[in-house]
Amino acid sequence: MARKKKTETAQVEDSPELVRDLSTNAIINTSATAYDARLAKIEKSRLDSQQTEDIVQLKKDVEDIKKLLEKIASK
Repeated sequence: MARKKKTETAQVEDSPELVRDLSTNAIINTSATAYDARLAKIEKSRLDSQQTEDIVQLKKDVEDIKKLLEKIASK
């Protein structure tokens, strides 16, 4: 089994939750709270998108029903 190489990091000044990966120069947020908040935001966005799609479909369905009722009523 391959051993995971320990990444060297440096603390970002005045930001205890941020570290810099010294091999890639990337800034990494180590805050579990911030991570959980981001996951919640992604899930909310996904749900909002699904709700929007559902509303659009419902509007189309209502329009189809209205057309059918008008067709029945004109006979």
